[in-house]
Amino acid sequence: MLEGKSFLAFVGSDYEDLELWYPKYRLIEAGAKFVTAGQQAGQLYLGKNGYPCTSDIEINGIDTSDYDGLICAGGWMPDKLRRDPEVLRIIREFAAAGKLVAAICHGGWMPISAGVYGGVKVTGSPGIKDDLINAGGDFEDATVTVDRHFISSRRPDDLPDFCRAILAFYDD
Repeated sequence: MLEGKSFLAFVGSDYEDLELWYPKYRLIEAGAKFVTAGQQAGQLYLGKNGYPCTSDIEINGIDTSDYDGLICAGGWMPDKLRRDPEVLRIIREFAAAGKLVAAICHGGWMPISAGVYGGVKVTGSPGIKDDLINAGGDFEDATVTVDRHFISSRRPDDLPDFCRAILAFYDD
């Protein structure tokens, strides 16, 4: 189903464990390649719940043309990574190219800081609702929201709908 597709996901300290690993395994199961990018390649990061993830590559210098979609997991990690100019560049390039930008929970902080949510129907953690609205997003409280190439969800319980929407995005 996703043979030949490649996905990029950010990883850093205090990422939300389920919001990274559930999409990773679901997309790999569908035949995709899944690459994690951290501030250092080969760095071990612990999730909020202590689950480890070693970054495959370094965020700095990523060529977005190598990937079909971007996954922005939540946790406290997005509040740190949203300050990295390279993270913002990557998100802007995915958005400008019409490629998938999928964010769940607090992962929406990164597209907010990249300035790509203006006029986009979005959802996210209730804790960032005001941020989404102030960024120009059209907030809705739903398990998953799809607006063109933007997919968003609220929390880990929404992961089944989040991943189904990502898979459906690539259905021909």
